[in-house]
Amino acid sequence: MNTDKYKILLQNCIKPGRYTGGEINEVIKDKEKIDLRFCFCFPDIYEIGMSNLGIRILADVLNNKENYWCERCFAPWTDMEKQLRDTKTPLFALESGDPLSEFDMLGFTLQYELSYTNVLNMLDLAGIPLFTENRGYDDDLSMYPLVVGGGPCTYNPEPVADFFDLFLIGEDEESILELTELYLDCKSNRKGMKKSEFLHIAATRISGCYVPSLYEVTYNDDGTIKTVAPKYQDIPKTVKKRIIKDLDKVSYPTKPLIPFLDIVHDRIVLEVFRGCIRGCRFCQAGMVYRPYREKSAATLDRCAAVSFENTGYSEISLSSLSISDYMQLDELIDNLLAWTDENKISLSLPSMRIDAFYEQLMEKVMSVRKSGLTFAPEAGTQRLRDVINKNITEQEIISACSKAFDGGRDSIKLYFMNGLPTETDEDVSGIALLAQKIVDEFYSIKRPRRGVNVTISVSCFVPKPFTPFQWEPQDSLNELERKQKLLKDSIKTKKISYKYHDAKTCRIEGVFARGNRRLSAALAEAVRAGQRFDGWDEYFDYNKWLEIFNRTNIDPGFFANRRIRFEETLAWDHIDAGVTKQYLIKEAQKAYNAEVTPDCRTACSGCGAGCSDNE
Repeated sequence: MNTDKYKILLQNCIKPGRYTGGEINEVIKDKEKIDLRFCFCFPDIYEIGMSNLGIRILADVLNNKENYWCERCFAPWTDMEKQLRDTKTPLFALESGDPLSEFDMLGFTLQYELSYTNVLNMLDLAGIPLFTENRGYDDDLSMYPLVVGGGPCTYNPEPVADFFDLFLIGEDEESILELTELYLDCKSNRKGMKKSEFLHIAATRISGCYVPSLYEVTYNDDGTIKTVAPKYQDIPKTVKKRIIKDLDKVSYPTKPLIPFLDIVHDRIVLEVFRGCIRGCRFCQAGMVYRPYREKSAATLDRCAAVSFENTGYSEISLSSLSISDYMQLDELIDNLLAWTDENKISLSLPSMRIDAFYEQLMEKVMSVRKSGLTFAPEAGTQRLRDVINKNITEQEIISACSKAFDGGRDSIKLYFMNGLPTETDEDVSGIALLAQKIVDEFYSIKRPRRGVNVTISVSCFVPKPFTPFQWEPQDSLNELERKQKLLKDSIKTKKISYKYHDAKTCRIEGVFARGNRRLSAALAEAVRAGQRFDGWDEYFDYNKWLEIFNRTNIDPGFFANRRIRFEETLAWDHIDAGVTKQYLIKEAQKAYNAEVTPDCRTACSGCGAGCSDNE
């Protein structure tokens, strides 16, 4: 990027490296030879967005086309936003420095609900009208950039549906190329095409393409949804997510950018598989990313080696929902260790399941560097673990920690949740009791003068679409805060560190997780009122959100704290994520009886995602 153009702006912000571009492996192309310009917009700061694997993959897919140029833009921190507004400078892309308004398409990844205000604020900073209806349905297609949404929050896109021209549901490596090719065809060969005409064609031709303006939502007198129906006969009644069947054949970035700043995940990241065989009843990712598909160990080893040659990183992280479920894990580790050990590259295995933890594997990966271990029991009692279908026992938890202690670890981090359906005070206190048992296990096998730290990190349950708990109410704010205090009072030793998420942010997350289009008024008002970076403690303002809901006649409890009837029309019923509603209802009913469902590899549960021939 030509930094001279923005020199004054960069001199007056704390981290100018967030906005300059110019990193090693950055993709720069000749604009004169480009037919389509795409900018990926991540609605959070550079350090977080640069760690997002999805953007890396899709940018690589687009930039592999010679006549496409995919650039990047991240949410500017408040100091840079002030500079942009004071100087009336529109938000720009890192590679070229061009304003976002000059691009053909802007792709926003929606990773979490509390980023919605950042999406709208970025559009506003770019001088692009927030609402799609104000971006000219009947105007020429190229008048404004096409605003496209993707990512996990698109499984219920309704709270932001009024701001996006279209969403690509599911895995986008193929659909994003279909969309861009269709756009180029319409722009080049059908001069003067209206945006409304293009959106209609895209909705009918591209599987997984959801155009909100082509659907009408009606409501019952009590505020629940009556229908979500297409406005035209050729528009699909439901939009089915896209999946990539063969992960070995899909494009994967082996020349990632090397940032100038420390980012959250500054390492080589290998995507080992997609999907999950487990079926935890609170977990949206475990449901919507089905079916389970693996990359081969040979492909992963090759990608890792090339990535190392192109970056020189000293750490490789194996990314998945549950790495120990990978069937070729031993082969992959052996292949990697054949060259990583001599190059002093450490291997990181996040998301290790406790019941699959074993010493031999950990001895291998600890050959370069030891670090603390993280496990996720999620609940403190066996009854509640059965309710959520975690399928691990207390003995397995204690045994895994014991093996870690034997291997030289003296730091364990455990993830839990408060507010899970059917949770009692005994379940809450059970978290402290389980942590204490782990501390006791350490001192039963180690000399007393050795220290141990067990960290329990506790989040609040948020009911998410396409999970068996999507109908469940979230605990009230007072109840969540009471349970947090109960757990704190139940901890009796300084060997246990207790960290917990702000219950107020979780409540706002719950509002938007199950929200509908009526929330668009609240989001637009929030941006006008200065809300942004709601995922950051220093900028989140719960009381301000309550005022916004009040001004826009929104009852937050209607979305977050209400039990939804199984027969009620859900805001996301027109999205097909693969798993059937009948399966989710059955799992919810089993949860009430604390009845577990075996993992998909043990027995097919008939979820509808197409994992096996039995469905």
